[in-house]
Amino acid sequence: MRVGAAMKRIKWLVPALYIVFVLLPIYWLLNMSFKTTNEILGSFTLWPDHFTLENYRTILTDPTWYTGYLNSLAYVLMNTVISVSLALPAAYAFSRYRFMGDKHLFFWLLSNRMAPPAVFALPFFQLYSAIGLFDTHVAVALAHCLFNIPLAVWILEGFMSGVPKELDETAFVDGYPFWRFFIRIFIPTIAAGIGVAAFFCFMFSWVELLLAKTLTAVVAKPIAAVMTRTASTSGYELGLLAAAGALTIVPGAFVIYFVRNYIAKGFALGRV
Repeated sequence: MRVGAAMKRIKWLVPALYIVFVLLPIYWLLNMSFKTTNEILGSFTLWPDHFTLENYRTILTDPTWYTGYLNSLAYVLMNTVISVSLALPAAYAFSRYRFMGDKHLFFWLLSNRMAPPAVFALPFFQLYSAIGLFDTHVAVALAHCLFNIPLAVWILEGFMSGVPKELDETAFVDGYPFWRFFIRIFIPTIAAGIGVAAFFCFMFSWVELLLAKTLTAVVAKPIAAVMTRTASTSGYELGLLAAAGALTIVPGAFVIYFVRNYIAKGFALGRV
């Protein structure tokens, strides 16, 4: 009996310790965001001695800060829509048809995702500067497509391969043209896969820093670039950085909340 009770406690203790370990950095980030920089550097406390909202007030009232968030959201949403829209027909072709070099092409497409963003930073910079796309949301969105489209194709192809081909044949026998069948019947069938692909595209584009910072200067500068420019003569404004970091978690949390069911199905059924 004692051994059984001890095992039950361990089963609850291990997940609890893991959750605390995962949430501790987030809590500490929030804790710092309600402190001044002097208090952060001067003392170690589990709760702010002098609770302040000044850091958040600065972010929400200073155009440099809130514009950075709007810029990031603009190119992230643009990239997610473009990546998933282009990946859908490509994934369908890989899942339904066999052609010469299809496996090699699929691997080559996926190999782009394996390269670090630093490899493409200079070529993108020179290309977009030459054609007038530098410092625009479109520039960052298109640059991120190089990594997100292969990922989305890989995820969606796994879902589409799990859909019987008889569904396509039945729709065509019933007189459905391809695009009507694809939009009205096939896409709802793989809604979970689309949610998973959109989630990963959104998160990669949201956290990517190098390309976003290299391809922007003033107009489309993302929040990550703004956060790296908070140094002053007295050092970094740690409280302001902590508040900005806490706010960057919010979009990802919203996305996870709305696609959580799709993500669960994706890990259970898809190629994730």
